[in-house]
Amino acid sequence: MSTHTPAPADLKSVLSGFCTGVAVITARGSDGRPVGMAVQSFSSVSLDPPLVCFCPARTSTTWPGIRAAGAFAVNVLAADQLELCRRFAVTGGDKFAGVPWRAGAAGAPLLDGVLATVECVLEDVLDGGDHAIALGRVTAAAVHRDGAPLLYFRRAYGRVPDSGAGAGASASMSASMAAARSRSEA
Repeated sequence: MSTHTPAPADLKSVLSGFCTGVAVITARGSDGRPVGMAVQSFSSVSLDPPLVCFCPARTSTTWPGIRAAGAFAVNVLAADQLELCRRFAVTGGDKFAGVPWRAGAAGAPLLDGVLATVECVLEDVLDGGDHAIALGRVTAAAVHRDGAPLLYFRRAYGRVPDSGAGAGASASMSASMAAARSRSEA
């Protein structure tokens, strides 16, 4: 068993082989203006209690505003929302200019056209090395439309490939996934 630590570039190369969904984390800043950032590090943590997490870089200029707000929303992006992702992936500027949204229960922006939203209060912030681990307690969740999610894989954005096999293959895949889920310990 090897005990050496891989170089950051090697680790990044290996981990880029893990496909993730893309979301935009939003909140109301202390000045009342909306703030937001694109993330690939969003995950479900627990159903009881209902917890999710995301991992902002410690160098993020948006994260302090989200943290100070104490509440945030997770906006799950659809495959056709790459431009929205790019808008929220940059530092600075008015990321919300021309972006339609409405305020959630705690004021966090819920972006129009996303697949789903998850509203949260910030439960805890843990040390994650060069990132923080933001743990959120879910206060509301909604699916807004059907569609393929925006994915990030090997440093590029994409979508779930269409198998071309029709609805029968989808139903079969869903049944296989449900059976695997029932055996899962996760």
